Amino acid sequence: MSSRPIYLDCHATTPVDERVMAAMIPYFTEKFGNAASISHVYGWESETAVRQTREILANAINATPEEIVFTSGATEANNLAIKGIAEAYFPKGQHIVTINTEHKAVLDPCEYLKSLGFDITVLLVEKDGLIDLNQLEKALRDDTILVSVMAANNEIGVLQPIAEIGAMCHQRQIIFHTDAAQAIGKIPLDVEAMNIDLMSLTAHKVYGPKGIGALYVRRRNPRVKLASQQHGGGHERGMRSGTLYTPQIVGFGKAVEIAITEQETENQRLTVLKERLWQQLSIVEGIYINGDSQKRLAGNLNISVEGVDGAALSLGLQSVVAVSSGSACSSNNIAPSYVLKALGHSDKLAYASVRFGIGRFNTVEEIDQVAQQVISTVQGLRSASVMRVC
Repeated sequence: MSSRPIYLDCHATTPVDERVMAAMIPYFTEKFGNAASISHVYGWESETAVRQTREILANAINATPEEIVFTSGATEANNLAIKGIAEAYFPKGQHIVTINTEHKAVLDPCEYLKSLGFDITVLLVEKDGLIDLNQLEKALRDDTILVSVMAANNEIGVLQPIAEIGAMCHQRQIIFHTDAAQAIGKIPLDVEAMNIDLMSLTAHKVYGPKGIGALYVRRRNPRVKLASQQHGGGHERGMRSGTLYTPQIVGFGKAVEIAITEQETENQRLTVLKERLWQQLSIVEGIYINGDSQKRLAGNLNISVEGVDGAALSLGLQSVVAVSSGSACSSNNIAPSYVLKALGHSDKLAYASVRFGIGRFNTVEEIDQVAQQVISTVQGLRSASVMRVC
């Protein structure tokens, strides 16, 4: 039996699937060519592999391969999308709309643009974490150039009404961007049916390697203009210069291919595990699910527990289970989760929260073990609190 904690933090990152690793290895050793060097076989091999991954990603979201721009991850893709649109469309308008539970890779670029004079509207979500479409409609203006709303939240797992938002934006000829880092391979995505103009993707949330992502950029109806944020060679149709990391790209493609193939059956399995975990935890008094209980990722369960010190709860769990109390990208910040605060939680309740990210390699036995550890830890902390009062 492993002495390492059970890993239930798959919204932070996922282990690389062995099938993905096997696909990548030849491109580190034998097929190591530069995809831009198309005058010999080494370059041809890499160029072919890159093209195949473009096709896989495009098929996964109903796009064309030419609309896939590779980046170092979703953070770069978000920055390229938001700053690239701002620079390309600022003569038309300087108003951008987003929501207050977005990843910092969206909120921080928006804050940067605000410092340059752009007008940023950050809409509040409802208590279930979902956007109010009526409020969004009221926020749109003649000078609105971009709406950015994530497909699936990285902390509470809620699924925003992307298709409805996309339709609203296209009716007004406003560019619509969605951060789909947590969504790719987990829920159906269709850029045509959902009227998505820009979509940020990453590999490491779907059992692929870290350090590789992509941005879908619509080429027709409408053709989206994007100002490059990285220059030097004109790679990726001039949108993102830099030598392509072929092994990572191959891994990205294989990871998405597996996830799409297994999506339906895996979601069913994860739903069973999540419901099993919640069924056991729900006996604890004062425990709540954060975010809409139905419109969420199959493997996500985010809970808050009343009357428990958040730091003590994390400490009591860490030897048995690896979980997060918020976004991994903000883990060095001791402030309570801004996402949970957006749902109306007090600082104390936001601190006493746990995000379970159940994944491909978790088992029923692990879920039961984690549930018992959470229950015993909460009971122990509450007993100790009562004793101190007495």
